[in-house]
Amino acid sequence: MSEETIFSKIIRQEIPTELLYQDDRVTAFRDITPRAPTHILIVPNILIPTINDVETEHEVTLGRMVVVASKLAAQEGISEDGYRLIFNCNQHGGQEVFHIHMHLLGGKPLGPMLAI
Repeated sequence: MSEETIFSKIIRQEIPTELLYQDDRVTAFRDITPRAPTHILIVPNILIPTINDVETEHEVTLGRMVVVASKLAAQEGISEDGYRLIFNCNQHGGQEVFHIHMHLLGGKPLGPMLAI
């Protein structure tokens, strides 16, 4: 898992991006193509290409991602009205960057998910 991604460069601050949060496990920043008034990406600082690649050793990092999402939602003023957290996995799931990332979306009614 040594491939380089754009997220790896953002984590190392090699690409200018306003970091909303960063610690030893995760980094958060705004999506460059937002789908909602609030659209933040939360990524692990280690490369995990897809959700299919998650191992038991990643549990703490994934938990941290959710905790950070909750805190950012409160800071953005969207926690009371509600928000959505999304992981996409592989091509059919809509994953574009193969470094897992959680989308935090909110700031407007998001409607139902796909009708299945």
